[in-house]
Amino acid sequence: MVNTATPPAQDAVKNPEVFLNFENNRYLIDLCGEFDRNLAQIEAALSVQILRRDNGLGVLGGADEQAKASNILQYLYGRAERGKSIEPADIDAALRFLKEQKHDAQKPADQIEMFKGGALEIRTRKKTVEPRTVTQKKYVEDLMSKELVFGLGPAGTGKTYIAVAAAVSMFINGMVDKIILARPAVEAGERLGFLPGDMKEKVDPYMQPLYDALNDFFPAKQVEKLIEDKRIEIAPLAFMRGRTLSNAYVVLDEAQNATTMQMKMFLTRMGEGSRMAITGDMSQIDLPRGVPSGLVEAEKVLRDVKGVAFTYFKAEDVVRHPMVAKIIIAYDKHSKNNG
Repeated sequence: MVNTATPPAQDAVKNPEVFLNFENNRYLIDLCGEFDRNLAQIEAALSVQILRRDNGLGVLGGADEQAKASNILQYLYGRAERGKSIEPADIDAALRFLKEQKHDAQKPADQIEMFKGGALEIRTRKKTVEPRTVTQKKYVEDLMSKELVFGLGPAGTGKTYIAVAAAVSMFINGMVDKIILARPAVEAGERLGFLPGDMKEKVDPYMQPLYDALNDFFPAKQVEKLIEDKRIEIAPLAFMRGRTLSNAYVVLDEAQNATTMQMKMFLTRMGEGSRMAITGDMSQIDLPRGVPSGLVEAEKVLRDVKGVAFTYFKAEDVVRHPMVAKIIIAYDKHSKNNG
């Protein structure tokens, strides 16, 4: 529990300090972080000053900034009480939600929809994935409720990572029997035959991001066993031809590099009990000049089809290094200026 009060000594101050009293010192230590790094992150983001005092924190700054900081601090303390992590990424997520949802900053943290985890948590064998932006929140809701979901936008927004997490969660809970992850091997083109090794060794470099995501959600030995048992498949898009994918969660990554025919082929593989997530960035099409992207066409064709969901990510949704978002925005601006 958190008690909010204004110390009597501050009554004469024009903009008095907001004081938050936290009952459990162990959770307060988790909230502050090593060398108060969590407090420093909040101070920098909201232009406030946070002072530690006994079992509480004092917040100095503008009234609006104080309210936002208090809200964030109470939310993070609640995470600590529930045994959840308080890492820089968790603080960043809270700050993003507070900014994007435009809720009343005076509203208690436990009443703000953006902070309610519950059904929006994607639980896997190794970790729990939580949405870190409003767009990711919508994306998770779509993945859990729709049979065909498109996640479109720039790199670094978590499109593929969250889709694979959803696939793993549904597999663990018995909602699907297998996971199928596919990517167009566009860069290799017709040159696959000239690469050394067998077919798996030829295409694995193009599939590595999918392996990386799986290894975040399953123990490594379990990933190997599931692949060996063909309960998880990772394959080039071309290998999907002629199959009916039933009771499976199917993720198509880098879909902007699928041709029109490949995209139609892939979409019509959906069988009974299956779900599909298709991710791509239409600003990074690597197809030969003159070959239209199947993802661009699919967006136009399926936009109004009932049961199909589209989530559009922006540069502001990038959850990698902050510089990545700045780079994407700069390139977008350059493209617009040059027609």
